[in-house]
Amino acid sequence: MKVRINSYKHYNVGNTKNDFIHIFANIMEGRTSDQKGHLSKTIVTELKKMFLTIPVISMNVRDFEKATYCNKSMVQP
Repeated sequence: MKVRINSYKHYNVGNTKNDFIHIFANIMEGRTSDQKGHLSKTIVTELKKMFLTIPVISMNVRDFEKATYCNKSMVQP
């Protein structure tokens, strides 16, 4: 699992400057919509417990194709 955090100086959440957390999860293809929905709900539920004062916590899950994925360990020298 890799985690990257991006902080924004300029943003608008429903015409407010309320703090927010949004998770973009990119996972390898092959999971069902139910599995991805369960992942989103589980993570948002836990974040809600951890960050009681954050009014907006959301997440979406996106698939990426195994056929088009590559990292440096997959490339021969």
